[in-house]
Formats: sequence, C-alpha cells, structure tokens
Amino acid sequence: MSTMHSILEAMAPEAREALLAHSHQVTLPAGTRIFKEHQRAEKFWVIQCGTVDLDTHVPGHKNVVVDTLGYGELLGWSWMFRPYSWHLGATATREVIALEFDAAAVRELCNEDSAIGRSVSTAVAAVIADRLDSARTRLLDLFAPNGSGTPLAYAR
Repeated sequence: MSTMHSILEAMAPEAREALLAHSHQVTLPAGTRIFKEHQRAEKFWVIQCGTVDLDTHVPGHKNVVVDTLGYGELLGWSWMFRPYSWHLGATATREVIALEFDAAAVRELCNEDSAIGRSVSTAVAAVIADRLDSARTRLLDLFAPNGSGTPLAYAR
C-alpha cells in the first residue's frame, strides 16, 4: 500500500479545487467488480475508506491480485493515456467510499488549463512511480536469493 495519504494533497490547491468540481461520492459494496482489464477507462476514483484489490487475468487460472489500495489512494490511471483502457482489474474487498471522477471531463480540464494539467499529471506520475517501485520490491522478495533487503541502487 502506498505511503502517500492522498493524491489530492499532492496537488496545488487551485488544481485540487478544479478537479474536485468534477467528482461525486460513491459507495461500492464489498465484492463489487469496479472494472475489468481491457475495458474502457471512463472514470477514476480516490478512495476515502475501504480497500480495493487490483488483479490481472492469468489464462487457465483465477485472477491474480497484484496490489491492494486503501485510504487516499488513486484507483485508476489508465484514463490518462491512450487508448484509455484498463491494464488491470479492480474489486472492492471491503466496502469502498470514494470520490468518483469523470475521466473525459478531467482530461478536458487539463487540456484547457495547463497549470492544472501539470499538477494532475505530476501527481499521477508520482503514483505510477510509487507503484512501480513497490512492484519491483515485491518481485525482488519473490525472486532474489536473499529477498529485497535494502533498496538497490540502479541507474536512471
């Protein structure tokens, strides 16, 4: 789970306010399939409470959970990048209360106001970087001879 409290807290106040104008609160009961891999990414969420498992389809097997999200975390970033389709699936594991955003309206807002666009893009990029780092650590725990131990230095 990410250590960042909320993607919204990472944004400039004016960007946060503009973004929140395109949101409404939703409740998703435990067990709700929020989205499936390859479906069109038309919404995204910031989780206020509850948990969501992100999973991937493995042919011939049950879906494999690759991450669990909770309070303050961004659920979905595929809405930002063409072809705007989900790379993973998502299921509420405990009842979720979240802010739901209309992806097309937020993309339009970001295109119309470059400062807001930069703020949203930077905040989402930080989430992506955090999740990639977390995935790398989990892979090291699974496959490295002595686990991940301390973070490895790597070239950028």
